[in-house]
Amino acid sequence: MPDQTQLKEMLSELTGEVAESVTYLRELGVEGLESSVDFPARVETRDASSQSRAASPAPTVPLPRALERNARAEGAGKPPPRIILPPPPRRAGGETTKASYQSAMPKKPVRPPSPNPPAPRETLFGEIAPKDELSLGRPGETFDDIRDDIGECIRCPLHQGRTKIVHTEGNRQARLMFVGEAPGADEDASGRPFVGRAGQLLNKIIEAIGLKREDVLIGNVNRCRPPGNRAPTTEEAATCKPFLLREINVARPDVIIVLGNTAMKNLLDTREGITRLRGNFQDYKGIKVMPTFHPAYLLRDPSKKREVWDDMKKVRDYLNENKKS
Repeated sequence: MPDQTQLKEMLSELTGEVAESVTYLRELGVEGLESSVDFPARVETRDASSQSRAASPAPTVPLPRALERNARAEGAGKPPPRIILPPPPRRAGGETTKASYQSAMPKKPVRPPSPNPPAPRETLFGEIAPKDELSLGRPGETFDDIRDDIGECIRCPLHQGRTKIVHTEGNRQARLMFVGEAPGADEDASGRPFVGRAGQLLNKIIEAIGLKREDVLIGNVNRCRPPGNRAPTTEEAATCKPFLLREINVARPDVIIVLGNTAMKNLLDTREGITRLRGNFQDYKGIKVMPTFHPAYLLRDPSKKREVWDDMKKVRDYLNENKKS
C-alpha cells in the first residue's frame, strides 16, 4: 500500500493525466468534453502537530471516499490527506472582512455583467451578444482603450479562479496574429500568453518562418484560465470574444493563425472540426484565417508537427506574396 506522500503524488499525477487526456481529445474535435470540474492545484498532508502550529488552518476539501479509506488504513490513525484550499486575504489582527478582500484586488475598475445588456450587434466577425456597452467597439479606439474597458473583469465565472488576466501582446501593427483557446497555468501566473512549454514551441514555429515573437500578435479567445485547463464554456467564450474581435479590428492583420479546435470553433463560429479545416485558408470578413493544431497538442503528438509546418509554409508564402507597399 502506498504511504501518504506516494498517495498525494499519485493523485496529482492522475488529475494531470485526466486534464491532458481531455485536452488531447478536444483538439481532435471530440464533442461533449466541457466540464465544470476544478482539478485541485495541490494536495497537502497535514498531521495534528502541523495543524496545531498553523495559526489559522486553511479550509479543506475531503478526498474521494476510496482514497480516504486507503489513506486511513495506511496512516495508522492519522487523518487522511486533504485538498488544501487557498487562504483568504486577512487584514491586520487576523480578521477576514469584505473590505480586506477588496483591498487585495488590483486597482483597475471592476467590470461586472450589465443587468441590462445591449441588443446583439454586427461586428467584424458577425453578430455578437455583448455583456455590456463596454464590450462594444468604438471608432478610432486603441488596444489601451480595450484593456481599460475590460478592467478587472468579473463578467463570467472564470474570474473566480484566475491569478491574472492574460491580455493579447506583441506588435499591434503585425501582419500575422496567433489566437489560442485560453491561458494555462504558466500564463495565469505571469499574465502573458503562451509562455509555458507550448509557448516555447510556438516561438520556434514563429522563428521557422523567418519571424520573431515580437513581430507578431499573440492572444486567446478567453483571457482567464479555466479550472483544470478545461475548455471554456460557450457562455464564457461568448463573454470574452468581443474584446478579441475589437483587437482584430484595430490591428487588421493580414493573416490570423487560429490554434486548436476550441479556438477555431469560437473564432470562426463553425461546427467543423480542426482535422477537417486545418491547412486551408478561411477567407473571413476580408482576413485570411489559417486553422492549425495547438502547440500543446504537438507536445503530446509530435507526429503532427509535419502538418503544422505545411500550414505555416502556406502562411509564410502568402505573406511574402502579398507584401504591403
